[in-house]
Amino acid sequence: MFDRNRANLACSFGLLLLALPLVGCSNRNSTSSQPDGDQPTRVRVQLNWYPEVEHGGVYQAAIDGTYEAQNLDVEINPGGSETPIAPELLLGRSQFAITNADDVVLFRSQGADIVAVLAAVQQHPRCLLVREDSGVETFEDLSGMTLQCQPGRTFLPFLRQRGYLEGVREVPYFNSIAAMINDPKVAVQAYAIAEPLLARQQGIEVRTLMVSDLGWNPYSSVLVTTGDLIRENPDLVQTFVSATRAGWENYLASPQKANEQILSENKHGMTAEVLQYGAEQMRELTTSPDETELGQMTLSRWQTLVDQMKELDVIKKDAVQAEECFTTEFVQNK
Repeated sequence: MFDRNRANLACSFGLLLLALPLVGCSNRNSTSSQPDGDQPTRVRVQLNWYPEVEHGGVYQAAIDGTYEAQNLDVEINPGGSETPIAPELLLGRSQFAITNADDVVLFRSQGADIVAVLAAVQQHPRCLLVREDSGVETFEDLSGMTLQCQPGRTFLPFLRQRGYLEGVREVPYFNSIAAMINDPKVAVQAYAIAEPLLARQQGIEVRTLMVSDLGWNPYSSVLVTTGDLIRENPDLVQTFVSATRAGWENYLASPQKANEQILSENKHGMTAEVLQYGAEQMRELTTSPDETELGQMTLSRWQTLVDQMKELDVIKKDAVQAEECFTTEFVQNK
């Protein structure tokens, strides 16, 4: 797993070649604002998408006082379709972020020393959403459909390599299921914790094709930070991981208050009913047969993911070592 003593990779990260000289490689993680006396430590968390249930544990820990009890002053920064997770971390604008495991592998393949410290979602909610009257019952039936999808998402080359997108017209995804409302021949990339209910609320019966059923199952709602922060301030990482894990446990038990906060910050068609539905689905997605405790990760899962991404030519053969993508040090120490 991640070695605290390993040399820093961030200075070679391609996306930051122009930006890093402005801040200085040694100061990139101006970690958090350090407290004076009893002043709380300021921490910023960057989300990878608009606030939704996959960020529920962070919102829960913020509103129920879990972070505050650990003397943390936490700012949650909502994301969107092009959120620059790695630059946010490497430039020190955020100390932690939420992302997916395949993104961690991509970041590291580009030289970014990003490390996963907790994986809340064990079963990835990625799916393709189709109408029940589309004639599509399995991935094998997709030929002739139009798929709205976000370019660059690694589940797409996985589907292409296995032939599931042959005869499928791929078009940009506009963060909406509106197109399939009017056309049964449109499929949409989706998360099983939200869009199925959104569609039903608009009078459309849908079917979800789970990508994880095909063997593509990266960890999701992954809490990440930088190798620098782990080396320089492991106590802060431990405190934040423990508090966030507690937030997830509390959210899964009683999500109502956090969902109210999420709804107030999500201006993209979210509803209270969809958030409640998503929270119920999350209870199953946060567990896995090989993991009994929330947030845990295994080398075998990371190795499978890295091998898949090499096979897909998404990353170069020797670009990433699975054991360097994550550490379980902080989830084991409660």
